[in-house]
Amino acid sequence: MIVGSGYMGGGMAQCLILAGYDCAIADINEETAVAAKIRLVGEARAYEQDGLFPPGSADLIEERLVAAPSIEDAVRDADYIAEVVSENLAVKEEVFGRISAAAPADAVITSNTSAIPINVLAEFVVNPERFLGAHWMNPAPFVPCVEVIPLEVTLESVTTRVEELLLSVGKVTTRVSDVAGFVANRLQFALFQESMRMVDDGAATPELIDEVVSNSFGFRLPFFGPFAGADMAGLDVYVGAYKSLSAAYGERYAAPASLVERVNQGNLGLKSGGGFTGMDSAKRDEIAQYRNKAYAALAKLREELGPRPR
Repeated sequence: MIVGSGYMGGGMAQCLILAGYDCAIADINEETAVAAKIRLVGEARAYEQDGLFPPGSADLIEERLVAAPSIEDAVRDADYIAEVVSENLAVKEEVFGRISAAAPADAVITSNTSAIPINVLAEFVVNPERFLGAHWMNPAPFVPCVEVIPLEVTLESVTTRVEELLLSVGKVTTRVSDVAGFVANRLQFALFQESMRMVDDGAATPELIDEVVSNSFGFRLPFFGPFAGADMAGLDVYVGAYKSLSAAYGERYAAPASLVERVNQGNLGLKSGGGFTGMDSAKRDEIAQYRNKAYAALAKLREELGPRPR
């Protein structure tokens, strides 16, 4: 059951129904929930026409998605509840209060918050041992990652149950620490902050930054995250780059101490074996072959899709 029928919550509802689950959506009133259902069915028909959803998806969503009259009606018999309302602490406090008052005592409750620590939200939930974060990515039907954020008091059986549900929907679950922004948004917003700094300093335009990122390290990220990328490039290369960057921009670009320590110990990443990700130097050719195939396939896909609409 989804509380919050906007773009994010609606996409989550589509995923759940297409995976075989019944689902209800609730919002500030019944009219909003009904309008959301109409939108989601129409959206699913468009996805079918584009080959993004299997045939029959829209009819299935129309049949199995319930637009609830209220939050209380939606959660009364629910066994899994996802809060997907705006990133406003007061709004979330009210919503969790209503959920806690009306839902079964053993119903699992999750939050899709993008950045608010789960321990802060837990104060608003009755029986927080059945509460955790489950942060989906936008757009929900197509991005695989869901960050799972259990609390110390969250029952392991509850966390496992949520992970099993998400896996059955086709998502990739990753347990992350309960820190503001978790992993994805802490990194995403750090990149955006530096991008804005470059624009404000006159070093680049938004269009130039987007072009460089999507055609450089952003092109590699679907296959190699920051640490794997560093191991492949060479940790000593990174230390050298940090020296140049810190000379230009100050201490905020100083090489991290743990990186320097690895290099001083002769741990240079793939070329020496080890690094941050434990890459085996004996598999250097195999890794390079995978990398080249992956990049060539992505380049071909981008060519087939053509430039994005502007």
